Amino acid sequence: MTTFSQEAGLPRVPLPTLEASCERFLAWCEPLLTADELAATEAEVAAFLRPDGPGRVLHAALEEYDAAEGVHSWLDTFWPYRYLGRRDRIALNANFFFLFKDTGRPQVERAAGLIAGAVDYKRQLDQELIPPVVQRGQPQSMEQNKYLFSATRIPGAEQDTVRSPYTDQWPGPSRARHIVVFFRGGMFRLDVLGADGVPHSLEDLEAGLHAVMKAGAEPAAADTSVGHLTTMARAQWAAARQSLLACQPRNADALDDIETALFCVCLEDFAPADTQEACDQLLYGDRGNRWFDKAVSFIVFADGRAGINVEHCELDGTTILSFTDALLTTPAEEHSRRSGARSQGLPALKPIVFELDDSLRAQVRSAAEAFAAYGDNTATHIVSFDDFGSSTAKALGVSPDAFVQVAYQLAHQRAKGHLGATYESIATRQYRRGRTEAMRVVTPEMHEFVAAMTDPAADAATRRTAFRAAAQKHVTRAKECQLGEAPEQHLWELELIQRRRGAELGVTEQPALYRTPGWLTMRDDYLSTSSAPSANIQYFGFGATSDRCIGVAYVLLPERFNLYLSTPLGVADQMRVFADRLREAIGELRELLAD
Repeated sequence: MTTFSQEAGLPRVPLPTLEASCERFLAWCEPLLTADELAATEAEVAAFLRPDGPGRVLHAALEEYDAAEGVHSWLDTFWPYRYLGRRDRIALNANFFFLFKDTGRPQVERAAGLIAGAVDYKRQLDQELIPPVVQRGQPQSMEQNKYLFSATRIPGAEQDTVRSPYTDQWPGPSRARHIVVFFRGGMFRLDVLGADGVPHSLEDLEAGLHAVMKAGAEPAAADTSVGHLTTMARAQWAAARQSLLACQPRNADALDDIETALFCVCLEDFAPADTQEACDQLLYGDRGNRWFDKAVSFIVFADGRAGINVEHCELDGTTILSFTDALLTTPAEEHSRRSGARSQGLPALKPIVFELDDSLRAQVRSAAEAFAAYGDNTATHIVSFDDFGSSTAKALGVSPDAFVQVAYQLAHQRAKGHLGATYESIATRQYRRGRTEAMRVVTPEMHEFVAAMTDPAADAATRRTAFRAAAQKHVTRAKECQLGEAPEQHLWELELIQRRRGAELGVTEQPALYRTPGWLTMRDDYLSTSSAPSANIQYFGFGATSDRCIGVAYVLLPERFNLYLSTPLGVADQMRVFADRLREAIGELRELLAD
């Protein structure tokens, strides 16, 4: 089976009925609402569902779109809006990172090994030698792999676009032979494939990286590191990009070098003080040493620790996990040999230089200062369990993910005094161009469990029964989401259809459903959670989604459980209390279930 051979045969993402989504929506938001709020929401759902209601018109338009020629999924328009339509900065807010397992290799050797591994993976991908991922007997969509190499997000005034291979504008895989290497705020184009397309040897790559560090030994002036501009809000960056192009024709060539590069390698001239700082630097380290619009950026610190920063618009964690596992489970020397690499001398190298006027220099300075302040206004915290993992939960007869999600709710109740909307990402790649589904974790059973744990009159048997019910409900809902039986993205897309085509369809106003307490409360995250289970990574992380949200990125393995928490500075104390209560909750639940 070749890499993309299964795509056309994958089942389409099922489109729920309007009635099913509305019924699930009410069930999902009910645990978060008062009786009056629920009644108000139910009334607007009924109006939305009337035979002449707006929901019928919008859903009929979505059904028609789903059946149209060339449409792969009813979510084909949803995904670009969700990711490319966001207008805030993507640095820290949208991109995510993995901190790789340490190897003990020095910086240049580690970076060269990652380059060799990525080039080998690309060779296999170009020849479609990577077999489709199969889970529980079901092939998974491999479509996202087309965006691993040479893909770059391009800022737009109203919505961004993606410049990538495998498109009408750029058919087939990328034939680019270069990467972009950052060092001390400078950018360098470095060929990693020779003129005949043969990869450079590890020794060549190391020599090329040493040459970059020698050429960039003098740090770039703070107002010349154009990478800072990629930290701006998207419309601002779009305007700045146009200014770059207008300022000097050669700037178009510099942008082309970056945007067509296979990927970026960011070499840092310092070693993080600890694991916490390493994670923070991977998520939002900057000093001009990043191009946050690039799909894939490897970051290697002075002590050889390394990780990856990923632009999210076309790539989800499951695809990046497969990619990084392939890189990290095979020695660099084997990757190099397998790819046919040979020594060709020092790789071609040239600095990437932008011509900037005073206005652009001021924008670079301003962007750098604003992003530094934004990072300073973010609080993060790592939590590590060496005595708990997925095998522990399984030994207690519980789904590992259900166990930790129940623990999150108990910890949140004890940290903040209440439950709040909680998002969990559920992969749906078994469908054609499938990505993820939005799961909401707080259920009536979760409420009852937390109440039992806070009721001094409840005995252990009562609490165990409540825990089992909450965990089982979590598993059931997760399976429903995997099958596409979830309301949020469906109803959200109907709202977007109204915005795009409302006048044409005769639905000129936003339906009141989208202003109800149910819709607004269900989607106002207090916890935003996602997992990345791989023995090759230490931590996974992303930013919070609102000014009171705690981002919870977790690596749950058989013998360990690591979390990276992030939140705005104003919630920092609550986040640390949440971390303490989580540690207590894990121990308490183990003891409860062991009894």
